[in-house]
Amino acid sequence: MPPAPSPMVRRRRLGAELRRLREAAGLTGDQVVARIGWASASKLSRLENGRSRPDLGDVLDLLDLYEVTGAARDDLIAITRDAGNTRGWLRSYPVMTQRQRGYAELEAGCAEIFEYGPAIIPGLLQVPEYTRLRLFSSRPLLAPDDDETLAREEIETEIAARGSRQATLSREDPPRYEAVLEEGALGPRGGPADVMTVQLHRLLRLGESPTITIRVLPHGVSLANWFVPETAFSIYRFADPDDPDTVAVETLAADMILADEPTLTRYRRVAEWLRAAALPPDDSLAIIAEVAAAHRPPKRPAQRRPHVHRSAERGVAT
Repeated sequence: MPPAPSPMVRRRRLGAELRRLREAAGLTGDQVVARIGWASASKLSRLENGRSRPDLGDVLDLLDLYEVTGAARDDLIAITRDAGNTRGWLRSYPVMTQRQRGYAELEAGCAEIFEYGPAIIPGLLQVPEYTRLRLFSSRPLLAPDDDETLAREEIETEIAARGSRQATLSREDPPRYEAVLEEGALGPRGGPADVMTVQLHRLLRLGESPTITIRVLPHGVSLANWFVPETAFSIYRFADPDDPDTVAVETLAADMILADEPTLTRYRRVAEWLRAAALPPDDSLAIIAEVAAAHRPPKRPAQRRPHVHRSAERGVAT
């Protein structure tokens, strides 16, 4: 069964609706806090911006103040429960870490996922060997002084958590998934030949799924008017059409989660440019197969038995 709706997305949806109701009532944030009697003025700000786990009692106080009744009230109460149901949502995953949780929350309840990988193959497509390499290679930038044994244990947990996320693509009602990968992401800079061979063969297997589309953007192909995307990004559209589309942008220091319509419009357009410039799926898989064959280490010739003179075989000196 699909995972429960994303608590992150439901928090954002609830916050946007509460802000709309406050503005429709003609009230400022300070007026709302004063009328309800909250001790902290920041509580309302955190709720409206989707930054805190909502308390049902607090939301009911706001709905009473805004005079929300009937089906609209019932819907917002249900959204509040989804937004606060962190434990219920986590039960969908055998292993989860804080580092993987943000993406897992976005992927939950998705109907469509689009990802662009300029240099690294996206996490939902990775094999454990490739994930391990990515985590170890970035470790000096994140925690150079950590205990080595602890760091290795944490990395293995991260790998398992990413594997839990990957079940999204094979669940009973999976999202439609599409990735555009730069040809350079398939090349030797990504890792040793044995790791890349395993990784590329996984891409070939995934590309056979009717719900997964993988496109390769070849070297030398330009996007609209020579536009160059600066970072990897993902676009999420959810099964519930009232849940807002969301963009996740990867940076070296942190990942940004964006849901404002002007930003979404820009990234949707870039996704269209990437699709138009990339190879069709069948041609993309053919390119991946060619690169996988090139990654495979050459077979060593069979060692020939050294020639021994027949007289030596009989123990006769020559």
